[in-house]
Amino acid sequence: MSDTQDAHTKDGKSAPSVLTSKFAKLNPFSKTGSADPEGGGDNLGEEVEFDSIGGGGHAARRTKITKSELRVSHALRQFLVDEKLLSPADAALDDQEASSSEALKALVDQSHIDVPDYVRDRSRPLSEYFISSSHNTYLLAHQLYGSSSAVAYEHVMITGARCVEIDAWDNDDNPAEPKVTHGYTLASHIPFRAVCETMKQALRKEEEEAQRDSSFRPAPVLLSLENHCGHAGQKRLVEIMHEVWGDLLISGPVDKGAPASEHTALDHLGAKIAVMVEFHPSDKPPVEHADDDDDDEERKNKAKRNEAKKAGIIPELCALGVYAQSVKPTNDSWYTSTLTNGPHDHLINISETGLLDLLPKQAAGIKKHNAQHLMRVYPKGTRISSKNLNPVPFWGVGAQVCALNWQTFDHSVQLNEALFSGSDGYVLKPTGLRIGGDGRTALGRRRLKLHIAGATDLPIPQGHDADDIRPYVTCTLILPTDLENEPQKEKTKPYKQHKLGIIHRGEQPRPTDPLWNESLQWEFEHDELAFLRILIKSDDKFARNPLFAVAAVRLVYAAEGWKFIRLLDLKGRETHSTLLVRFEWESL
Repeated sequence: MSDTQDAHTKDGKSAPSVLTSKFAKLNPFSKTGSADPEGGGDNLGEEVEFDSIGGGGHAARRTKITKSELRVSHALRQFLVDEKLLSPADAALDDQEASSSEALKALVDQSHIDVPDYVRDRSRPLSEYFISSSHNTYLLAHQLYGSSSAVAYEHVMITGARCVEIDAWDNDDNPAEPKVTHGYTLASHIPFRAVCETMKQALRKEEEEAQRDSSFRPAPVLLSLENHCGHAGQKRLVEIMHEVWGDLLISGPVDKGAPASEHTALDHLGAKIAVMVEFHPSDKPPVEHADDDDDDEERKNKAKRNEAKKAGIIPELCALGVYAQSVKPTNDSWYTSTLTNGPHDHLINISETGLLDLLPKQAAGIKKHNAQHLMRVYPKGTRISSKNLNPVPFWGVGAQVCALNWQTFDHSVQLNEALFSGSDGYVLKPTGLRIGGDGRTALGRRRLKLHIAGATDLPIPQGHDADDIRPYVTCTLILPTDLENEPQKEKTKPYKQHKLGIIHRGEQPRPTDPLWNESLQWEFEHDELAFLRILIKSDDKFARNPLFAVAAVRLVYAAEGWKFIRLLDLKGRETHSTLLVRFEWESL
């Protein structure tokens, strides 16, 4: 298959289902039953499909299942009557299998989150926002041998990504058309031009959506350009970006008469593309030194990478780094004082391990830096199976760009969905993390009670019968201060249907319509960047408990009162299942 056909059929139309089915089989790491050495099986998701809606914050906007299609079990309708939220008539209690009354439809359609207006304010500088970000965007699956596809860019952008990554390389077969791939791996490659064209198409589709939906505003896209090209290849990159994007490409300051600055307001950037270009702080680019543990292949790869770096960045490409020039720090000046030998509009590009090594000791200086300048955190090199870093501690120090592999809908991508829900891919940081802030995001010690009534139409785990599952809810509290990855977990008892009504009073709905009526609680230092991850699992006696439905909530978004949470499956697709819950807070 040619590079062009890798992303499209012969008639030029997208062929995502063929691509996904072909390469999904190659990833042995994606299933929830697999061992996960970096956080437990609950952290794993499954490979996304092109009908997945979760990940970037647009799940609610992209929903295809309307409220009229969602059923509420008779047991939960009775619960709502007992809670005096509905009358018996509105709950249609006389009809065991009734769909929804108008009053019930209105209740089901209420959002379980109430996003504050300030979160969507676009009048602040770019450095004051969290940005929904994708890593190795071109990959459909595994980092070492997966398939690259231009279609992946449209998928993540429409799902909500506002920062995407391109790894650009010289193309020996056609020097005039640089390629995009994961270097020194078996991953396939695609033309750089095809990626640019797909990004343009996605932006045009967003413009059309904005015309239909006044609540949606297209936002700028940051391109994290990992350049591995020589001078001739770099020149072609610049030419292709200008040719394909035209006036969509930010090639100079958007505020006429004013110099480019990280203090340019987000809304001034418009729905355009801003390129993040690599910057070398000195005449000598950083080189990778061979280690004793390196095998011959790795030594050769480092030598190749060093040769590419020695080529430097041509002026034409440097000029496109108007608002973000990427710097890999060589000393501590960036968080102790002012970055030495760096551009004014710099972006600190640092690995998760590099940043974790500085926390919490240097947190205050890092927060101060990130209020004024951009930071991108990328996964450590050992995450070859598309597992993700935990973004919450990095959001906690103000890192704007936490680059996540969206190839699987795992715990980190679920949290990303929670942070960016109700936004257009940019979320204004808490006041303490903005320019002039004190670095604080704590809200005081609180007690959280999560009241869990029940669920309706739970999806059935693969290989299980509906009557065999014993569903329960397990919830993980995730805080930015948890650097040891030891979150607090609480869970309900497993639900089991009892068919002998004489012994067990009350309704005994089927296992896919479980009724728990339990409360879980946590006492903790509440934080503006605290999250609750909600999982539905089955208590299997002789096997790993399967995980089959998820939701995640940024706690400061949680709406008051009883609300139905629409659950997603492990591919980030919407289900017909809802979970009825109520958040209750108490100051301590």
